[in-house]
Amino acid sequence: MTHMSNYGNDRLALYTFESVIKFIQCWTNLRLSSAPPLQLGERYFQLYPEEADPVWGNPCDDQRHQKIWSRNKTCDQLPRFLVIGPQKTGTTALYTFLSIHPAISSNLPSPDTFEEIQFFNGKNYYKGLDWYMGFFPASKNESSRYLFEKSATYFDGELVPRRAHALLPKAKLITILLSPARRAYSWYQHTRVHGDAVANNYSFHAVITASDTAPKPLRDLRNRCLNPGKYAQHLERWLSYYSPQQLHIIDGEQLRQNPIETLHELQRFLKITPAFNYSTHLRYDPKKGFFCQVTNEDRTKCLGKSKGRQYPPMEDRSNKLLQRYYLSHNTALVKLLKRLGSRTIPQWLKDDLTDTVMT
Repeated sequence: MTHMSNYGNDRLALYTFESVIKFIQCWTNLRLSSAPPLQLGERYFQLYPEEADPVWGNPCDDQRHQKIWSRNKTCDQLPRFLVIGPQKTGTTALYTFLSIHPAISSNLPSPDTFEEIQFFNGKNYYKGLDWYMGFFPASKNESSRYLFEKSATYFDGELVPRRAHALLPKAKLITILLSPARRAYSWYQHTRVHGDAVANNYSFHAVITASDTAPKPLRDLRNRCLNPGKYAQHLERWLSYYSPQQLHIIDGEQLRQNPIETLHELQRFLKITPAFNYSTHLRYDPKKGFFCQVTNEDRTKCLGKSKGRQYPPMEDRSNKLLQRYYLSHNTALVKLLKRLGSRTIPQWLKDDLTDTVMT
């Protein structure tokens, strides 16, 4: 057939591409140049630096992707909700209590970061989707329908909301908030206990008042103490990707004082059925000073010695400085909570704002 050649060539990408190049060279004044693939890639990312960072999408969102996926992989191996932090607010306690629930399962532990995978906020992200899903093996127990991950460093990670939403757009988010001043002091004491040289050589007040010209290790510790407490700023970043209906904010003081009701509220938010009665599985331990899991032998199994430590009280000057530092952030948080439809403002937030006015 005389038209066979045209029928094939005008549908072949290589032929079309070559024809376009010849047309440009012949009929325009543009001077085209070529380069090896690696150099072309470098030039591309110089022009579009925002695309240099990979973003893992969800293969289950597109049937075409799902059909070419390996048969031993399933969409059920991705978490349905994330506990995003921040650090030193009670995330480990929440993780432990959630794991008691027969319908809830967490990820497998990491050899490097224990119960936290820390996938979306660091170098682990570049290990890819298969690496991440390896922490969520297919459950043999059909009752464990709700997979979740807890990584407290997610909360204030700048890249985390975008990455998490690309992979888990339908996931629910759980965050725990308490007084940012108390959280900052707790983080400082945490680093001291773990032998951090900077924390052991500088007082808490010296850390939070360190200038931008201070040594980098000191500035890094200052930032890790202060930055996560800018709650409204970080929540707004998450809400630019997730809807308010996907976010559940837990009062950290309520979690410590009344975890049973806190967990029942969380179950209702997650729409987990049938409801699990935590009142028969948690009990206050007066020796530890917080609630612990009740074992089959009717004894309490509490978190390790690293949890619930008693620290020297914060210096008054440090507390006053932090209340002033977080005033605008706490005010913004109140506005955000009201915008999200919260009927009550946490008592710690009211107290922090009152203390700031009085100082």
